[in-house]
Amino acid sequence: MDFIFIICLIGFIITIPINFFSLEHKKLSRIFGNEKGEKIAVTLSLIGGWGLFIFWIGLWFAPQHRFLITFFNILFEIPIINVKTSLVHLIIFIVFFFTGMYLGLSGVKTLGLKISETHKPDRVIREGIYNKIRHPQYLGGMLSHIGISFLLSAYYSLLITPLVIFLMYLLAWKEEKELINEFGDEYIKYRKEVPMFIPKFSICR
Repeated sequence: MDFIFIICLIGFIITIPINFFSLEHKKLSRIFGNEKGEKIAVTLSLIGGWGLFIFWIGLWFAPQHRFLITFFNILFEIPIINVKTSLVHLIIFIVFFFTGMYLGLSGVKTLGLKISETHKPDRVIREGIYNKIRHPQYLGGMLSHIGISFLLSAYYSLLITPLVIFLMYLLAWKEEKELINEFGDEYIKYRKEVPMFIPKFSICR
């Protein structure tokens, strides 16, 4: 693998424990006091969140092998980065990326930017998209990752998709663990009723 891609991958993985620590609001408050603990949690959350995002972009754009699934040899060149993509890749990108964007933006809209960054709600959120799935932003990130990997024909980026999904699952798992500590039975009930990533579809009769 290309050196830059490896650096981005290592950085991406390293941000996970930072995000883990940022979620431990009660523990940080117990150790440092409420005010200082809150500031440390917010700082870690910003570093972890933005670090994850920046290294994630690096995984897409880092020099790497390219792959092409073509249909009637219809190719498009992406300006600036001089990468060729195909109609098949473009269709996959549109489906996955815009679905992912919808989920991510819906999550931010429901929670608000502050809670999205700090992961510290003051109650169990059940409105909007959170009535369908518990982690729309993580799911949106996974889908967008697949879409962009196809758009850029980024072979290594697509190859590590299982790792990306696993790390997103770990973040969701840790977040839920802290939410159970915070809200107890109320969040356990919510978790039983609403799926983590795959929405339930009901058939109307």
